[in-house]
Amino acid sequence: MHGQKRKLCSKLSSTFLRKWWYAIAFAFCLLILGILVACGFTSLVKLVIDHQVALRPGAKSYGWWSKPPVEPRISVYVYNVTNADEFLNNGSKPVIDELGPYVYTETWEKVNIVENANGTISYNMRKVYQFREEFSAGFEDDVVIVPNIPMLSATSQSKHAARFLRLAMASIMDILKIKPFVEVSVGQLLWGYEDPLLKLAKDVVPKEQKLPYEEFGLMYGKNGTSADRVTIFSGVDDINKYGLIDKYNGKSQLPHWLTDECNSLSGTDGSIFPPHISKDRMIHVYDKDLCRILPLKFEKEVETKGDVQGYRFSPPSNVFADVESNPDNMCFCPAGQPSCAPSGFFNVSLCQYDSPILLSFPHFYLADDQYRNAFDGISPPEKEKHQFFIDVQPEMGTTLRARARVQINLAVSQVVDIKQVANFPDIIFPIIWFEEGVDQLPDEITDLMKLASTVPPKARCVLMIVFFVLGGLLLVTAIFCLIRSSHRQSTLHLEGSNYLATQQIDMAKKKAKEDQQRVN
Repeated sequence: MHGQKRKLCSKLSSTFLRKWWYAIAFAFCLLILGILVACGFTSLVKLVIDHQVALRPGAKSYGWWSKPPVEPRISVYVYNVTNADEFLNNGSKPVIDELGPYVYTETWEKVNIVENANGTISYNMRKVYQFREEFSAGFEDDVVIVPNIPMLSATSQSKHAARFLRLAMASIMDILKIKPFVEVSVGQLLWGYEDPLLKLAKDVVPKEQKLPYEEFGLMYGKNGTSADRVTIFSGVDDINKYGLIDKYNGKSQLPHWLTDECNSLSGTDGSIFPPHISKDRMIHVYDKDLCRILPLKFEKEVETKGDVQGYRFSPPSNVFADVESNPDNMCFCPAGQPSCAPSGFFNVSLCQYDSPILLSFPHFYLADDQYRNAFDGISPPEKEKHQFFIDVQPEMGTTLRARARVQINLAVSQVVDIKQVANFPDIIFPIIWFEEGVDQLPDEITDLMKLASTVPPKARCVLMIVFFVLGGLLLVTAIFCLIRSSHRQSTLHLEGSNYLATQQIDMAKKKAKEDQQRVN
C-alpha cells in the first residue's frame, strides 16, 4: 500500500516538474520576443511606412500627392522705384518703396498621370492662382514703376556686340519710345503685358529664334497646366528614390553647367522626400526657375501643427557664395570665372533666354551689404522673414511647412552707345521678391503623422517591458518551484529509504525472536 502511494507521489511530482520545464521554455520564448522587439520592431515599422508612402494608385498617399489637400499661398512684394527720373538724369541713388504683399492662393494638381514600367510616374503640373484681396496689402491694379526688363536685357546683351548694332538698337528704341523704366500694374508685371520689343521680335526674328511668349510677365504662362513633363520615382521599387526626379521633359540632366553633379536633377519638387531622413543628410529641391537643384541641410528640430515633430532644412550659407568661398560653385560658371555671379547671387540667364537675371534671397540676405546699400528704402535682411526653409516629417519624408523665398534681380550693364541707358550704371537692380509656401497640412494628415511618429516608439517600449518582465518573472518563478520540488522529492525519497530500513530491522528482530523461541 505504501509502495503504491510512493509511486503515485512520484508520478505527480514528475508531472509537476514537467509543467515547470514548460513554463521555463515559455519564459525563454517571451524573453526572445522581447529581444526581437528591441532589435527588429523599428525595422518592421519602417517597412510598413515605406509601403504606405510609396505612390500606388488607390492609396491615400497617391491621392494626397496627385491632388494635395492644401492651400499654398504666394505673397509677392514689388520694389517700386520712386525717383526713376532723378536716378537716370542726375545719378541719384535709387529710392525703393517695397509694396505688398500681394497674395495669391494656389490649387495644385498633377494631370496626365502615366505609370511607367520602370517604377516611375510621369505627369504635368497644373497650378491655378487666385488673387486674395483680403490677405493682401494692395490691389492687382496698383501701379508700380520698375526697370524695363526686356529693354535692359537687350541693351546689356548688346554691350559686346558691334557698335553699329548698338546704335541701330538705340534708334529703334527711340522710334518705339522705349524707356529704361516702365509703369505697369502689379497684375501686368506678374501675368503679362504687351511689350514693344517683344512684339517687334515676333515680326522680325527668325522662327527658330523666337521667344515662346508674346507678352512679358514675371509669372507669364504659369497660371494653368504646365507644358513641362515631369517623371519621378514612385518609391514602389526603391523607397530610397521616392519622389526624386528621373527625367524632366525627357532629359535626365540639365544641359547648362560644366559637371554632371551640377547638371543633376536628383531632387524632388519640395513636397515629398525619401523617408527616414537623418539630421546629417542633405536633401535637394528642383524647380525649373531655379535652374539647378538647391541643396538643403538640417538646421534644427521644430514642432508644427498638431504637435508633429519635424526637421527644418535650409540652404547652406555658402550656397550662392563666390568661387573663392565655395569652389564647388565653379561648375555654375560656364564661361569661366568672369561669368560667375557675385557672392549671394545665382545667375539663371541660361534658363531665361540669356536675360541677365540673378536670383538671391530677399533683401539681399546672405549677400554683401553693398548691394542693398546701393538703394534707399530696403531694410536690412532678417533671417526669420527672408530665409528659405522647408520643415519635413523625417520618418515619412512629407513636407509639413515651407517658405520658398526668392528675390529676382536684373544685372544691368552700362552701354554708353545707347543713349536711353547711357546714364544707367552697372548695378544689380531688385525687381520683386516672393514667398511661396504651405502653413499647415489638414488634420487627417497630421493626425496620421503624429500616430506614425509617436505610437511605434511607445508600442516598442511597452512590448519590451511586457515581454521582459513577464518572461523574467515566469523564469524566476519556474526555477524557484523546480528547486523546491526537487528538494521535496529528495526528502520523500530519503523518508522512504528510512522507512524501508526500519521495516527491515523490525522484520529481522521479529525473525530472530521467532528463531529464539524455536530453540527454546
